[in-house]
Amino acid sequence: MITLAHYLTFSAVLLCIAVAGIFINRKNVIVLLMALELLLLAVNTNFIAFSRFLGNPDGQVFVFFILAVAAAEAAIGLAILLVLFRNRATINVGEIDSLKG
Repeated sequence: MITLAHYLTFSAVLLCIAVAGIFINRKNVIVLLMALELLLLAVNTNFIAFSRFLGNPDGQVFVFFILAVAAAEAAIGLAILLVLFRNRATINVGEIDSLKG
């Protein structure tokens, strides 16, 4: 049987991978967006685990809101990435400050 500790361990591993992805790779915007999605997935895993083991559906409702925000964040992030690539022909994060007017 899968216990709460299994879910929390899985969530902690996801969180560590996401934080490592953010700190190790600061140049590629796509990897930063994927690391941010992993952070949100770790939070969602915690909400679902506690919701299931406490018998309270509030955590599952929060997950729906987080998924909606994550979808909007991904769409806007990819749109910004596309504009950056069209203007600078690179997806390097260091080039973003050169878009200042």
